[in-house]
Amino acid sequence: MEQRDTKILRIILIEGLANLFVLTIKLLVGMVTGSLAVLSDAIHSLTDVINNIVAWFVTRHSAKPADSRHPYGHRKFETVAVFALAALLVILAFELVLHAITREATEISTGRLELGLMFVVLTINIVISTWQRRWARRLKSDILLADANHTFSDVLITTSVIASWQLSAMGWLWADQLCALAVAGLIFYLAYGLFKRTLPVLLDERAIDAETLRAAVQSVDGVRAIRRVRSRWVGSARAVDLVIEVDAHLSTAAAHEIADRLETLLADRFEIHDVSIHIEPRS
Repeated sequence: MEQRDTKILRIILIEGLANLFVLTIKLLVGMVTGSLAVLSDAIHSLTDVINNIVAWFVTRHSAKPADSRHPYGHRKFETVAVFALAALLVILAFELVLHAITREATEISTGRLELGLMFVVLTINIVISTWQRRWARRLKSDILLADANHTFSDVLITTSVIASWQLSAMGWLWADQLCALAVAGLIFYLAYGLFKRTLPVLLDERAIDAETLRAAVQSVDGVRAIRRVRSRWVGSARAVDLVIEVDAHLSTAAAHEIADRLETLLADRFEIHDVSIHIEPRS
């Protein structure tokens, strides 16, 4: 687990530096050309940078082992960070909508250098998003996957921004404002996706269907009955809480062996390694 967290931190740091470079380019191009669409794209990239900073510190903290105040570990700090990013996206999206609606029409310029820089940004976003998504799946990291999705949205946004910017420079000024509103809509959608993934974790929604767990537990020899089955998310991992009944005449060692078989089954079938089992005697 420690090696996994070290890799995640390294990936976040590399992506953060790339996003900072992209943000700088977009700000320069937006200020030089006067394009609201490009500037709104820069604001979207700012959320990437902020997310990288938060994710780096939170991942370091969530990697700490369990202690007396956090007996289940610190993995939910990762979930809280993703939730905070979603809230930030909503605020920024509202700001974009407000600026797009209230802004007065202004002349927008373009140039080969500025256009070339935006295509450099597009290439960087494609490379970073693809690379980070591959590592997110390999390391099974929600925060890396959220980052990868966020960065990939830059690819779509930057493509539409370039198109609307060029149209606006040709005299169709409404295209710039329309693109800014479209960017805001996409940011709202991304925030919704992040809320949808983090709220079940924060609200302790079940991680595995109870009947599926019951069937698996009941298949273990020695389990006479199941009184309670509960599961929940702890960050990106899952935890299970069981109360089972065994033959009252079994020795402590035999009952413990049944619990060991249950833990092995849950680890193999569901990749669950945080299992709490309470054993009750049954006559």
